[in-house]
Amino acid sequence: MNELWVLAELGETGPKKVSLELMSKAAELTGEGQWLPAAVVLGGDEAAAQRMSEYGAAKAYLSQDDRFAAYHATAIADTLSALITEKQPIAVFIPATNMGKDVISRVAARHRLGMLADCTSVAVREGSLIATEAAFGGSLLVDCICVGATPHLLSFPPNTFPAIKQPTGNLQVEKVAAAINDKVAVRIVDRLAAPTKTVSLEEASIIVSGGRGMGGPDKFAILEDLAQELGAAVGASRAAVDAGWRPYSQQVGQTGKTVKPNVYIAVGISGAIQHKVGMQTSEHIIAINKDADAPIFSFCDLGVVGDLFEIVPRLTAEIKKRKGG
Repeated sequence: MNELWVLAELGETGPKKVSLELMSKAAELTGEGQWLPAAVVLGGDEAAAQRMSEYGAAKAYLSQDDRFAAYHATAIADTLSALITEKQPIAVFIPATNMGKDVISRVAARHRLGMLADCTSVAVREGSLIATEAAFGGSLLVDCICVGATPHLLSFPPNTFPAIKQPTGNLQVEKVAAAINDKVAVRIVDRLAAPTKTVSLEEASIIVSGGRGMGGPDKFAILEDLAQELGAAVGASRAAVDAGWRPYSQQVGQTGKTVKPNVYIAVGISGAIQHKVGMQTSEHIIAINKDADAPIFSFCDLGVVGDLFEIVPRLTAEIKKRKGG
């Protein structure tokens, strides 16, 4: 079928922001009527399907089976695989989240399909999808043409595209049965939620990130103080995460999270290409580094050369002062 699908990842209040971003992009690519943009909503309700239609979905495949809440990845992969066999879409866009990465690999293996993971862009040229991927540790960006067996499976990190409302009016909703194997090899016995003291990276409008220049885990306290005054999220470079200074959930970069805040403050981060690809689309980039030759100064909007341990506390104090605190 000439349909371009987006697998909706759901949160507590409906489709997550990344799902709306991918739906917007799919609708943009199908604007000339070549394909029909459709959402696959597994485990949600009709309100979730309607939410996807606000961002361009003309059709929704909806399953409201309660078992999706038990172990999402297996349940979604089973049902999506069965739906692909029946409907044969041209492509499926999947969020490159922990859940999405689990699902896309399972579906690709079951259908013996290739997949493009963590794409940074996608376009249509001469009737074919062309996606851009990072290669060789992020040192190159490669355009990949989707040819051969369909559906083409592509995943995109959060914040790759803007979420643009484009209501389609009458949404065609098709109810689908859940194709779940009840004898799964993995089952959930307990869930432990990570403590959340700050705004999530994906949703933050301001991010303060620290790198190797912080010198140790305790030194991130000055970044947490700055983030608190700004209402910002705290991020980290891969070097800081690999050193055990910050949790992986805060890593920004090619192997971490892709972010797109209004303001990104990079503190003690050199700006290597692996980090750049995860934050280069930020509206405004501010860099603080004692090395005047650091790569980040070649693409930031405002660069401050100096000792971060003097600059950051003074910046925090000045913000607090201007807020009247």
